[in-house]
Amino acid sequence: MTVINRLASALGRRDDVPNQELAEELVERKAAEDIKELVVNLRNRDRKIQSDCIKVLYEIGYRDPSLIADYVDEFLALLGSRNNRLVWGGMSALATIAEHTAPVLYEHRAEIQAAIENGSVITVDRGIKVLSTVAAQKDEYRTEIFPYLLDHLRRCRPKDVARDAEAISSAVSRENRTEFIRVLEARLPDLQPSQAKRVKKVLTAAQRL
Repeated sequence: MTVINRLASALGRRDDVPNQELAEELVERKAAEDIKELVVNLRNRDRKIQSDCIKVLYEIGYRDPSLIADYVDEFLALLGSRNNRLVWGGMSALATIAEHTAPVLYEHRAEIQAAIENGSVITVDRGIKVLSTVAAQKDEYRTEIFPYLLDHLRRCRPKDVARDAEAISSAVSRENRTEFIRVLEARLPDLQPSQAKRVKKVLTAAQRL
C-alpha cells in the first residue's frame, strides 16, 4: 500500500484524523521516501489528494520541520496556485520551516507578501508568521521586513491585531520596539477588551526589551 492510499480521501473519510495519524507515523519512522511521495502528489490531478498531501506535510512540519525543510521551493510554488487550499496549506508548511529556511524565504519575501495581500485569513495568519520568523533570524532581514509587518499591523482588521502582534513580536528588538509600541497603542481603541488585554501583554514584553 502506498502512502497515497492511506490518505483520508482514499479511505473515504471526510475528517482529518487519518492524515494526522499518518503524519505522526511518518515522523516516527523518518520516512523520507513516503514524504517525497506526498510532495510529488501535490501535483496530482485529484484535488482531494492534493489537499490531503499538503495537510499531512504541514502536520509533519509541526512535529519535525527538518523532515520537510528541503521542500521549501515546492511550498513556495504553491503560493501561486489557483487552488486556495494549496495556497494556505503551502503557507502553513512554510510557517513550520521558516526558522530553518530563512535565507531562501527572505529572497522570496515579495512572493510571500503578495500571497498575504491576496490571500485568505489563514494565508494571512501563516504568512505573517513566516515573515516574522524570518525577520527574527538576522538584522538584515529584520531591517527589510519589519516595516512591512508594521504597515500590516496598522491596517489589519481589529480582530486580527492581537494575533498578528503576537507573531510579529518575535521580530521586535530594542532598536525597533519604539515604533512597534506606537503602532499597537494606536490600535488599542479599536479593540474589544479581550483583544486589548492580549495586546497589552505584547506591549509589556516589548517595553522590557
